[in-house]
Amino acid sequence: MQVDIISRRDDHPPQVPSAGPTVFDSPEVPADPALLDLLREGTATADLAAPPVALPDFCHKRSEMPSSIVVATRGAIRPALTESALNCGMALATLDIPRPPAAAIDDFYGRVRRRYPDPPGWKFELSRTEVLRAAVEGAGFAAERYGIDPEDIDRIEEFGRLPIEEYGDAERARRELPWICVQLARLRFGSIGPSTHFLELQQVEEVLEPEAAERLGIQRGQVTLQFHNGGGVLTGQIGGLYARRATARRLLRAEMSVQKPLSLLLSARSLAEARRRYAAYFTKGCPSVPIEGDDGRRVMLAQRLSMNYGFAYRLATYSALRAFAAQAFGARARLVVDSPHNSVYEELVDGEPAFVHRHNATRAWTPEMMAGHPAFSDTGQPLLVPGTKRTSSFLCVPASQAHRSLFTACHGTGSVISAFVRQGRSGRDPHGRHTLHYGYTDAAPQSVPQLDDRGVDAAVGILVDNGLVRPVARLRPFAVLT
Repeated sequence: MQVDIISRRDDHPPQVPSAGPTVFDSPEVPADPALLDLLREGTATADLAAPPVALPDFCHKRSEMPSSIVVATRGAIRPALTESALNCGMALATLDIPRPPAAAIDDFYGRVRRRYPDPPGWKFELSRTEVLRAAVEGAGFAAERYGIDPEDIDRIEEFGRLPIEEYGDAERARRELPWICVQLARLRFGSIGPSTHFLELQQVEEVLEPEAAERLGIQRGQVTLQFHNGGGVLTGQIGGLYARRATARRLLRAEMSVQKPLSLLLSARSLAEARRRYAAYFTKGCPSVPIEGDDGRRVMLAQRLSMNYGFAYRLATYSALRAFAAQAFGARARLVVDSPHNSVYEELVDGEPAFVHRHNATRAWTPEMMAGHPAFSDTGQPLLVPGTKRTSSFLCVPASQAHRSLFTACHGTGSVISAFVRQGRSGRDPHGRHTLHYGYTDAAPQSVPQLDDRGVDAAVGILVDNGLVRPVARLRPFAVLT
């Protein structure tokens, strides 16, 4: 069956202003001019390696910059261009069972809520040494701790670890991470959490590219498990330490009012260095942080420790969910893909090194860029483009023109779906399907009527029409925890 995607490639090509962002939108899904102005203003003084990119689902949440953007800079990173807590991300796994009965679904989500309650508990789960190992070793630490199959590690972006050796070693990591930050990170290792984070049981409704689906282990009718969670306590701590962020919670702001001067100002070797650090880490607006020099290496080490800890944290979550699926369904889980959508990577842009900031946007490396990869050399880096609990979602692979968006796609379509509903362009699912919606209480799940797929199709259509991605499968939810 051919996916019903709204096509507008010929009559509405992406806008590429000479002094502004590259915008991927359509007449059905226009980019907000006020947010484009904010993107221009926020990158006006950055040393850009390429024009900033605005993708479908371009919206504004609580951060300094709009969501669904990618910005590449040279010689410096700019924390405000992505979330303060790096490595928020998503993962998709297949389950080798038919659609489970309602009682088994209740059992599964009950186990998840008991393991990851909201609000979370105050019991230590890691030692100080284990927190440091997670930050240095990344997914490898969690794989060893929980007995994860090496083939699952192959499905994690960057194999779940960014090397730190260029910027320091494990001993420097131990010295640089404040005691209080490490202690707080001991409290929780894995989560789902409410808000935009979710744990969804789905079924593969359509296979749109059979060859790519086969290589990724996807079949029509298959049950899948998709989850979205943050990178863990340590990532937020590091984000708060090395920038003054608008989204910092009151407790974090109070902690950093004491910890930042201790870590960053009192350790300065001169008054001039203290002033530079104050301008970089204490000033509203999150200015650029040059990478040259010891301070630059210190910041890059912190960024990589944050990314590594996030990979380990999400793999710990996957391990728990895998066990719950076995206990509740008798199912074996197999990871399809795990990737962050808030990240700072060193990548080549126009043949030169650059720092690529992705804010609620997912990397989409083509097969040529993944040559020799044990899992993705033929497909490129798979990526998830979710809808909502009331619509379908997509598993995609990069298409031939992904370079036009700095090899990036949006991480979801929620704002587009909401706009379609508000404007009366989307309504009830014509097939009358429902999703069981679980919350973080013992209350019975609600049966929520689904919507049609016009919103999610319109957003994915922009990516498809501009040659950025190819949909591999459409996934239909039947139960979700948010």
